[in-house]
Amino acid sequence: METSAAKSIFVFVYVLIITLSTLQETNGVLNGETQKMISEANKNGPYLGLVIPNLSEMNPLLQSPSFTSSNLTIDFQGRRFRFGKIDEKDVVLVTTGLGMINAGITTQLLVSLFEVEGIVHYGIAGNANPSLNIGDVTILQYWSHTALWNWQRYGDGPEDELSLEENGDYTREIGYIKFANYATNVTECNLHDNFLNNVWYQPEEVFPIDGTPEERQHAFWVPVDSHYFELSKNLESLELEGCLNSTTCLSETPKVTRVLRGTSASIYLDNAAYRNFLYRKFNVSPVDMESAAVALICFQQRIPFITIRALSDLAGGGSAQSNEAATFISLAANNSVTVVVEFIKNLSANYIISSA
Repeated sequence: METSAAKSIFVFVYVLIITLSTLQETNGVLNGETQKMISEANKNGPYLGLVIPNLSEMNPLLQSPSFTSSNLTIDFQGRRFRFGKIDEKDVVLVTTGLGMINAGITTQLLVSLFEVEGIVHYGIAGNANPSLNIGDVTILQYWSHTALWNWQRYGDGPEDELSLEENGDYTREIGYIKFANYATNVTECNLHDNFLNNVWYQPEEVFPIDGTPEERQHAFWVPVDSHYFELSKNLESLELEGCLNSTTCLSETPKVTRVLRGTSASIYLDNAAYRNFLYRKFNVSPVDMESAAVALICFQQRIPFITIRALSDLAGGGSAQSNEAATFISLAANNSVTVVVEFIKNLSANYIISSA
């Protein structure tokens, strides 16, 4: 009887431990096994973190002969962290999922869990710059988030103070889009005759790790790491793929180009009027849904980063080249991986020289 009772107690305690361990992981607390794996992984760090929107952009890298997997993966909070090497550089790969929130959460998890020396964010993007072409790979100096808005009430105009502007919450410094300018018959539109009125673009509130907690700063244009950007000059002569197959090729040979600005929003941009506005207003080239979130996390965490985006379409159409994003998405993804691998090789070589 005592033996049976003891066994029952043992089983109960065992099940309780397993249950609590599972609940801890579910509630965002690292369980013992996961914590152990992370600690072991960090002994081999620091790593260069590769942050990638989705599997279609990651798979070409996983299949690349330049990537060697360590067969270590760590799953946490719906993310899978893959470890390996690119040209002897220790790397950790993770996909974010779609949009700014997913990209921000994933990047923060990466830098919080692992010893990371820098971030390379890559993938495909739409294009707002008419001087660039599908298949080109862009390397950006600055990123912005253009979907943090103050939507002005009907009847107010550019000279009217925004709600809460006097508190420093909002500003008119960056500028606005006036919806009345995009009516089908613009000549019939007066200054404030569109109920949608104006949207004013806003900077992000940021809280750097070396700042005072809860004391906000603001950032709109976030610069990439100056050393990484300077190093990327070496990639501009890189040869890229221009054909999907023997019958489907781009009319212009893709190139690597460093450009001044890109912008992100959790909006799939397929509208020529808004694309043209963004280009004229902000002088941006790639438009995507994740890069600014990665940039903002790295900016706040003081972690070097760079973004590499291959252009898969002219956002909103209008080019002579076939312009469905699905047509050239694989070519663009492959070109982005080609540039990322070469960048990491240059980074490794530069590190060896500077350490010598």
